Amino acid sequence: MAGIAALAIAYVLSQFYRSFMAVLTPVLTVELGATKAELSLASGAFFISFALSQFAIGVSLDRFGPRRTAAALLAFGGGGGAFLFAAATQPWMITAAMTLIGIGCAPVLMASLFIFARIYSTARFAVLTSWLVAFGTAGNVIGASPLANAAEAFGWRPVMAALGVVTLLTAAAMMVLVRDPDRPKGMHISGTGFAGYGELMRMRVLWPIIPLTAINYAATAGIRGLWAGPYLADVYGADTLVIGEVTLFMALAMVAGSFIYGPLDTIFRTRKWVAVGGNFISLLAIVYLAVNTVTGIPSTTLVLVVIGVCGMGYGLLMAHARAFLPPHLVGRGVTLMNFFSIGGVGLMQFATGGVVTASIVPGEPAAAYTALFTFYAVVLGLALAIYLLARDAKPEKH
Repeated sequence: MAGIAALAIAYVLSQFYRSFMAVLTPVLTVELGATKAELSLASGAFFISFALSQFAIGVSLDRFGPRRTAAALLAFGGGGGAFLFAAATQPWMITAAMTLIGIGCAPVLMASLFIFARIYSTARFAVLTSWLVAFGTAGNVIGASPLANAAEAFGWRPVMAALGVVTLLTAAAMMVLVRDPDRPKGMHISGTGFAGYGELMRMRVLWPIIPLTAINYAATAGIRGLWAGPYLADVYGADTLVIGEVTLFMALAMVAGSFIYGPLDTIFRTRKWVAVGGNFISLLAIVYLAVNTVTGIPSTTLVLVVIGVCGMGYGLLMAHARAFLPPHLVGRGVTLMNFFSIGGVGLMQFATGGVVTASIVPGEPAAAYTALFTFYAVVLGLALAIYLLARDAKPEKH
């Protein structure tokens, strides 16, 4: 349990690092001269480096276990990246720092899921994963108004340096406390490492699940982690503290969403249709913002809360895919699906940066964000339509 607690704290940091830039957008723009496109690139760099790391992490989990894999990468990537961020003087340094942080955070949740998959039944997997995500999403909360207040009081550079120290201490705790689960008797590692991914990609049962896994979290993470700040500042003239308060509400909604999703597949005896329902509500909320981009901060906050709750089906979708994974490919299986999840977020960060930049209309700040929300809605709608073809995976009884 102490090891899981250390991993959970590390996941809080991971969630913080993927979302904190929305709050620092104004100060990074002023002090470093960073443009919206450059900040979008930096945010996307976190997710792309995070995603691309999954392949090596999957092999490392199966071969070397979660303890060494997670602790080493978090220390060198997460801690080192935080210190580089604190010392940044140019926008490219922010991008480099976020790339390192993405690599450092990449194994944290996967190490936990690997342990859950080896120790617990698939019926427990969705609940444990969703609740760990819910706990970790506290990092989103810390990265909202608490970060805004800390940055105002102490400056963003000392705050980021302090976070680097906390990251190093957390990595040390993981090395000491995490225990690698025993490998099932008679189980051998498949292929020569990366060959297992080819075996997974030939499993057609996973194909319809992959698009929604890639897009389900993209709008929620993109809005909370990047676009909420510029949107509220450009359309409503919100300052750092107001942005922090609005994103705090969205972050709390994301925590609640993960807890809510956790037991629903067991209650309704279906994973597919719970995911369909939640993502359809999220789609409606995004469409509302596309049609009503300018309403008011209270109503906009309410819609962002709905998106925050309904966009947290990650654990459910991972459990849907986990139900079809062979035992010898669990490590690579969960990291492959996580690659699509985080990679989808990263690609959408890059894509939305282009959408917003191309849609800027002088004197009409809302136009770019109407295009942004329309883009999110179209992509999520297509992924949801493909997911309707997926085979359901009803959780077994405990």
